[in-house]
Amino acid sequence: MSDISKDVENRDRIIVRTSIIGILANIFLAAFKAAVGIISNSIAVVLDAVNNLSDALSSVITIAGTKLAGKLPDKKHPLGYGRIEYLSAMIVSAIVLYAGITALVESVKKIIHPEKADYSAVALIIIAMAVVVKLALGRYVKAKGKAVNSSALVASGSDALFDAILSASVFASAVFFLVTGISLEAYVGVLISIMILKAGYEMMTDTLDDVLGRRADKETTQQIYQLLKQEPEVRGAYDLVLNNYGPGKDYGSVHIELPDTMTVDQVDELTRRLEARVYRATGVILTGVGVYSYNTKDDDAAKMRNAVQETVLSYEWALQLHGFYANTKDKSLRFDVVMSFDIKPREGIEILTRDMKRLFPDYTVQITPDVDVSDL
Repeated sequence: MSDISKDVENRDRIIVRTSIIGILANIFLAAFKAAVGIISNSIAVVLDAVNNLSDALSSVITIAGTKLAGKLPDKKHPLGYGRIEYLSAMIVSAIVLYAGITALVESVKKIIHPEKADYSAVALIIIAMAVVVKLALGRYVKAKGKAVNSSALVASGSDALFDAILSASVFASAVFFLVTGISLEAYVGVLISIMILKAGYEMMTDTLDDVLGRRADKETTQQIYQLLKQEPEVRGAYDLVLNNYGPGKDYGSVHIELPDTMTVDQVDELTRRLEARVYRATGVILTGVGVYSYNTKDDDAAKMRNAVQETVLSYEWALQLHGFYANTKDKSLRFDVVMSFDIKPREGIEILTRDMKRLFPDYTVQITPDVDVSDL
């Protein structure tokens, strides 16, 4: 078995084990809280118990998502099923949102139609223990989620930490009631509900970013750039695009700038070497390495590049120029320009084409707009 396969298997094992611990802990807490809530006639404690059951369900969904995401690629899905994990994380977020809405509705009802709670010493001890258990569980699950890059586990861990705050608020309102005789639990429930809704919304939007596709991590792009630049022939690397198909499943493409003296077999050997180096160091699979050629024998072309670069980069929306090549015999030049999102590509090309015609009226100009997809 390869090291990559072992890492994936170990990751899935950690997620499942952590989720099972979460399920057992939440069922245990839910049972005790439900009993306390019913006996003491406390809506806040009952809602807390229901929230624990929703957490247990979230952990079940996390396990199911992990197992489905671990399916091997097939003809229908050649890049695997890794993104199912993001869907499971969204379901967990939806459960959190539902729990928040339910808690809010019930708390408002209790404000309109208040009922007197009756807390015992045993009830307070159980609620206090729940706070400690939830804090420990939340920190543990969230840490494991970050360690194995599982958004579903991170979401479950964050939810558990919010549950600890919820239980602590219930405990505080119970103590306040015993001391003053004033019941605040319904109002505390409203406040907690809003916090749960906020957490659910943030989990949902964060996972949605994974589904839609995020900007490539700057640290990763710079690492890949340095790996590519280890080859003396590579003058520059551009247009890095990273596509994620689940945690730890990244595919990418990039353009490198090479001298116009290299032969096809030299380029082939170089790109294969680069693909292997990047994969070993980062786990990113480069599915394509495109090539830009740069002039090495024509001094006039070098002067033209300087003039073009000065003109292009005078615009704030023009972030980078690369892939420049001028053929002074055929009177043609070509280059790519990375444009910011402040201008439409067609508009930018029209402006630059006019500038190039002014600078080099006898030349045929080909300008390709590039999207600002990474910090490379």
